[in-house]
Parts: sequence; structure tokens; C-alpha cells
Amino acid sequence: MENKKLKYEFYIGAEPNRVWDLLVTPEGTKKTFFNCVLQSSFKAGEPFAYVGPGNAGDETVHVYGDILTYEPRKVLSYLEHPGPSYRANHQEHTSRVTFTLDTVGKCTKLTLVNDEWTENHPSFQNAESSWWMILSNIKTVAETGNTLDFGW
Repeated sequence: MENKKLKYEFYIGAEPNRVWDLLVTPEGTKKTFFNCVLQSSFKAGEPFAYVGPGNAGDETVHVYGDILTYEPRKVLSYLEHPGPSYRANHQEHTSRVTFTLDTVGKCTKLTLVNDEWTENHPSFQNAESSWWMILSNIKTVAETGNTLDFGW
């Protein structure tokens, strides 16, 4: 595995429950993950998928994989693959994503680590820019209730 690692830390003026809901509920992920819904049982070892409008229609699987850790309002971690409509060899490419929530004063610290990238993973550069947009949107929605308009 390559030693690539993306790490982001955001301080959000909202309770951890509010931020958590934006990470896992259908209503929350639709607002913050480009209109996608996170489909999962949220049990370690079981599958998940982010599904929403995309290049394969309204039910495009953008990323999928297996849940590694799920501790409500604290940690969500999964091993992901790019969606089948993006790469013919999607099953060969993986990375690990870990969201961690901590209370800091009256704020929530949201840390995202995206690491353990397989060698020559084609989605690294896209992830590097997309995470900023997703995390900024989570912060904005949690604090104001409004989504960011990226002009799409």
C-alpha cells in the first residue's frame, strides 16, 4: 500500500448529535454528500454504499465497501471502493475512511482520515478536493441549516 493519507480537522459550532446525523442519516447525507444516501446496517463487517444521482442514473453507486467501526456519535470507519460505473477494476482499489467526533468546549471537532490507499488508486486526487467540499458543507449545514451552493 502507498503511504498516502488525507487528514482534515473541522471545528463545528453544533452538538455532536447534529453532526453525526449529517454523516449517517438519509436526510443528512443527501444535504452533505452530493445528494447521496448512505445505505448500511451500520454493523462492522457488513456492506455500505453511497447511492444517488450520477453517471449511471439516480441510483448510481458512488462508493461502496464494508463497515469497519461504528460507534454512534463517535466513530464511523469503512473500507471503500470506487463505484462500479467509475472503474472497470473498482474491486481492486480500496482506501479507508474514518470520521471521528470529539466535543471541544461547545463545539464538535470532526476529524476525517482517508488512508490505506491501494497503489495507483485512481480516485485519490478527486478525494483530495471533494473532501474539502463535503466537510465544508457538513460544517455549514450543522451551523446554519443551509447547504452550500457549488453551482451544479
